[in-house]
Formats: sequence, structure tokens, C-alpha cells
Amino acid sequence: MKKVVVIGLGSMGKRRVRLLRKNYPDLVIYGIDARENRQEEAHRLYSVEICRDIDEAKELGATCAFVSTSPLAHATIIKNCLERGFHVFTELNVVSDGYTENQILARRMERVLFLSSTFLYRSEIKYIKQRVAETGGKFVYFYHVGQWLPDWHPWESYKDFFVFDKRTNGVREIMVRELPWLTETFGDITDWHIEMSKISSLGLDYPDVYCMILNHHNKGVSGATEEDMHSTEGTQGLHGAQGVETTRGVVLMDVVVRKSSINLEVISENLYLTWDGTPTGVKEYNPETKEEKAVYLYDSFEHNENYAKNIVEDAYGNEIKAFFDQVEHGIEPVYNFAKDQHVLDIMDGLEAGLANYA
Repeated sequence: MKKVVVIGLGSMGKRRVRLLRKNYPDLVIYGIDARENRQEEAHRLYSVEICRDIDEAKELGATCAFVSTSPLAHATIIKNCLERGFHVFTELNVVSDGYTENQILARRMERVLFLSSTFLYRSEIKYIKQRVAETGGKFVYFYHVGQWLPDWHPWESYKDFFVFDKRTNGVREIMVRELPWLTETFGDITDWHIEMSKISSLGLDYPDVYCMILNHHNKGVSGATEEDMHSTEGTQGLHGAQGVETTRGVVLMDVVVRKSSINLEVISENLYLTWDGTPTGVKEYNPETKEEKAVYLYDSFEHNENYAKNIVEDAYGNEIKAFFDQVEHGIEPVYNFAKDQHVLDIMDGLEAGLANYA
């Protein structure tokens, strides 16, 4: 019988437990959390057996660990789990602490180190990525994503949540969630321009609005070299790598908008597509019939009423399955630490002027 341990029983940890219990009813689930109220809730709601630490979980036969703690704790916990022979699934890391070391350790221990990238497992994103690839050519896109920070976890103060910390701030958390699918869909980011501002009274010591223009190297463009694709020369300009066809995105990310918002508009001479962030919100315009029609991608989907309507549970379950598929069958996932390192490097470059905002 398969046994796993979930480390961190807060919002994301409980989500992982809930989906594990639903989709793998024979699974034995252990849980670790320093807070007694979280231990009691996980045991009461999901029959999680509480362990004092990962050594006890190892002694009890757990072979896989889900790391669902605050991001700044991830690197040390992942290292400790790998050293004890666990396959590791980790939530978004937000920072790249320990990336190189833990990838090397995972290879040495012959263990899977799996990184969550939930949007890449959403049917809407898969469809958008497919249509962009099928259409080809040059694109521009507009993308706004944001949510009022106190609404992220309404059951607790945002000041007690990792998004209040400047290093793991709320807009950065949005970026680390969104940039992977944007780069997988439109290509690596070669150039950018960013302006930041603080317009709320939330008492944050970081900007609450990021306005960006991103240049992507178009995937599959002939004549582009690997060096071109990863060029970061002139990162404050918008010239792009010489000779490389680009897609340009205008992106707004914030923690100020009072209504949870995802709005995407993809534009080319042969494709006009929009998405409002919901499972039923993809629409595509047919220039021949002059009609815009909804694209239905789900027979059904699961939504938790504790979260905004643009958050569906299906993708979280899909990436858990992808983790087990890699552990049991060696199937490579759509995203990994190496790809994420590139995205985090871009994020660090974008935020280099963090101290100089209006």
C-alpha cells in the first residue's frame, strides 16, 4: 500500500490531502505541521495520521513527500526529504534557494524531484498553447491577473501569510504561477520593460502593481540559435535578440483589484482568442462567420467555494497524477526545476529595480 507524507497542513497542504484522499482512497496519508489546530483539522476531516517529523514518516513506510509549507522553508525541507530517500513533490518555490544543490542530490539519490506548475495542467492553458502553436506567426497579447491581497486567505490576516514578505511577495507569487505557462506558450522571454507602483493602503514594503512589456522568442522559428533564445542582452530595452521573431505581451499583475481577475487577449492576423480565467471562459473568434464562440473543454470540473471562481481543483489533481506517473513509470513532466530556474532568473531581473518605484 502506497504511503505519503504531506508537510505543511495549511491551505495548500489541505488541498493536496483532500485530492489525495479523493483520487487515491487506499493511500495512507501522514501529515506534519507545527500548529496543533492544523494537525487536529487534518486528522478530523481527512483521517490524516500526524507525525512528529519526517524521520517518523520514513519509519512508518512513507516513500513520497508533498512539501506544502511557506516557500522560504522549501529548500531545507526538500534537502532533508531527499537525503532520507523520499520522492518529493513541492509547491511553487517563489525563490531559487537550493535549486542546483537539490537537483544534484535528487539525481544522486535516484529520486524524483517534482515541481508544481498548476496552470500547465489546466485544459484552458493546454488549448491556448495548442492554438498558438497551430496558428504560428507573430502574436501580441494582453494579460491582466490580480486579486485583492486580503481575499487570498480570508480566514487569516495577509500579514501572517508569506505573501506579506517582500522576498516572497504577492505579486511575485502571481508571477511564478503565470510566467511558466506564458513562456511555454509564447517562448522564452528575451527582453522586458517593467514599471512598478504602490497604490494601495495595505502597508506593504513592496510594489503592489507590476506593469510589464515582455518579448518572447517564438517557438519553432527557423534560424534562431540556442544563444538567441536565451539572450538577455539589453534587458531594459525592447529590441529583442537580433534576427529572432518575437511575440510581445503587455502584462499587468497586481494584488489590488477588488474583483479576482484573469483576462487574456491573444491577437494575430489569423487568431483572436480570449480567456476570463474560468473553466468555461475561453472564446475564439471566427473571421469567416464573424462570430465569437465559447470553447468547451470540460465535461465537468471541480471548484472549491473557498476560492475565487477562476480556481478549479482539476489541475491540482492532474499534477499529482503526473508526479505519481513520474515516480512509478518514469514519465517526464511538462515542467521541471531547470525550466523554473530560467523563469526565476527572469523574475529576479524584472524585480532588480524593486527599490526604485513610484
